[in-house]
Amino acid sequence: MTLVEFPAIAMAAVACWVLGSLLQIPAGRSKPVAVFSWTLFVGGSAVLVWFLVSYWIALERPPLRTLGETRLWYATLIPLVGFLVEYRWGIRWLKYYCIGLATLFLGINLLHPDVFQKALMPALQSVWFVPHVVVYLVAYVLLAASSVAGFHNLWLQYRNKSSKVSESMSHYLALLGFVLLTFGLVFGALWAKEAWGHYWTWDPKETWAFISWLAYLGYLHLVARKTRVTTLQWYLGLAFLVLLVCWFGVNYLPSAQNSVHTYSG
Repeated sequence: MTLVEFPAIAMAAVACWVLGSLLQIPAGRSKPVAVFSWTLFVGGSAVLVWFLVSYWIALERPPLRTLGETRLWYATLIPLVGFLVEYRWGIRWLKYYCIGLATLFLGINLLHPDVFQKALMPALQSVWFVPHVVVYLVAYVLLAASSVAGFHNLWLQYRNKSSKVSESMSHYLALLGFVLLTFGLVFGALWAKEAWGHYWTWDPKETWAFISWLAYLGYLHLVARKTRVTTLQWYLGLAFLVLLVCWFGVNYLPSAQNSVHTYSG
């Protein structure tokens, strides 16, 4: 399966999610409708997982080299966070945000399609390539969910409807995301040592990855100091902007034009 089939796959996934969302309205009154709704939710994500696996086989390399390929992984993973949050905490609204964000990323890929290219530069032909990138993508997914949860919690506080469950959810998503960011940094350092002979070179991408890690370490310090919940939610909501700079924005910095982390040129 190649990028020729991607538009049909993307539209099928989004159609499943949209129909599943609409069926959530009568699902509370009918168990069969609820089951069918969740079948559509899971089916939409399963279609993308199937495409990723098939595309990996067709490329004969991990589809993790370009921004478009990482957006595809992001669109595949983030709805799963919404589904798991509802299963674990009973919070229903997050999955709609996750589905919306996944749809946005699929749309960006449709408007700006990648080139089907099997080539993988020598630096990426490492055992650390897949775990480093996948761990970071899962961390970004979790931290994006914690960010929107933080803003949602602020809105609930504004309406005097604070939810301890939602606040707990945003914290644990951020905590797990921070752990994965840490593993991502370690895997990246091991990969850099193997590829370029140095664990760390203060490359722009590395620097912003470290800044992102420090941003969420700062959140944990605020938690340890028993900072007000409102401050913590603001922090979570805004901290994700640092990750966006690390993921997308750093590519537009003049200092990043000769970065060893530029693989798609």
